[in-house]
Amino acid sequence: MSFMKARRLFHTSLLLVATLALGACGFHLRTNAVLPPQMQRVHLTVNGGGDLERRLTRALETSGVTVEDESGPGIAELRVPSAAFGTDTLSAGGYVRITEYAVRYHVQFDVTDAAGNTLVPQQRIDMSREYSYDASNTVGNASQVEEIQRSLNDDMVQAILFRLQAAGKHGLAVPAAASSTH
Repeated sequence: MSFMKARRLFHTSLLLVATLALGACGFHLRTNAVLPPQMQRVHLTVNGGGDLERRLTRALETSGVTVEDESGPGIAELRVPSAAFGTDTLSAGGYVRITEYAVRYHVQFDVTDAAGNTLVPQQRIDMSREYSYDASNTVGNASQVEEIQRSLNDDMVQAILFRLQAAGKHGLAVPAAASSTH
């Protein structure tokens, strides 16, 4: 066998082993959420709008949902009356200097179908991320908090979609779940 054939066989074998290892560990490519059929057309209301509304709209559209600008006949309602970030002090160092914080994100939402029937009762999701504070780098700390909030928004959109998908798979009304912390 020539060197080139042996090398090609080695690379192919290595790729096959890597693919099998990823499959064995439970890794799967993320697919679009399959939402209840009653949610094919949705009016989205997010208190305060902003980044969560933009990302949730994009995720819903990627999942095949038409997001309508106005409510009306034949349109389900996805309401997010509460979406708020908060910051808590976790620990303090010498001279009462704060050294660790937690960024918390609280969201509540519910979904009704076009006839006003509850598809998903009010759900509450709480997430948080912790970070260390460096008093000598306040600019870096602000950008760190912004990145944490961006990450929490992404995770929140996925958590909402998972709950909506569960409503489609397991019946119309999903019991209100407890909070989740990441």
